[in-house]
Amino acid sequence: MNSTEPAQNPYGIAHMLQNGDYVTWLVAGVLLIMSMASWFILFIKLWDQRRIKQQYFKMQKTFWTASNVRDGLSKLPGKDNAYRAIVESGLRAVEHHEGRMTDQIPLHEWITTSLQRSVDQINSRLRGGLSVLATTGSTAPFVGLLGTVWGILHALLSIGLSGNPSIDRVAGPVGEALQMTAFGLFVAIPAVMSYNWLLGRSKGIQEQLRYFVTDLHAYLVSGARVDTGTGSSASRPAVATAGARK
Repeated sequence: MNSTEPAQNPYGIAHMLQNGDYVTWLVAGVLLIMSMASWFILFIKLWDQRRIKQQYFKMQKTFWTASNVRDGLSKLPGKDNAYRAIVESGLRAVEHHEGRMTDQIPLHEWITTSLQRSVDQINSRLRGGLSVLATTGSTAPFVGLLGTVWGILHALLSIGLSGNPSIDRVAGPVGEALQMTAFGLFVAIPAVMSYNWLLGRSKGIQEQLRYFVTDLHAYLVSGARVDTGTGSSASRPAVATAGARK
């Protein structure tokens, strides 16, 4: 019985890069950088979101059980604590409202503006890097397609110059060039999935921040936290620096 051994495939990634020109190397390098940047941003943003979520649960347990806002602020440790930054912004708005040009603005409007600025900074930090994932997801397939088109063009020109257009000389180089399109898809698909996943998690965190700012604003202005979920308000000691509503 004669055994048939499969023919070795001379085409592959190494062969493509070894015999490719500067365009092939450039496309491969760009796709590699895109992939590394996407995975790096995914892990960094997951870490940031996890940290802010933990800060939220910590705030729920400690801040609103404090006797006053300053006592609650002391229970929110960490320089990068998002909720601590919001509370500090609200207290600064109350303390520096009087005696300046801002005293022409009603206190509740000045507090609202200050809190919103703090939240906008946090949201901007949450969105940081997502544009890279969106750009990678939308452009990586086309970068890979560029490499494929260039590889096919280079292969066909070589075959035409050789004068031997047999199927084995055509299919191998063309199939090798199609690897670039596959690389582009391998880079783009995780980037798009990561973008949608991180965006959904970010929206949940933004909702938590918005609820906290609403409660804090009500406390700083009126001295009571409004529980919108139950339709009732729980009395709290008024902030000493807030004064009466204007």
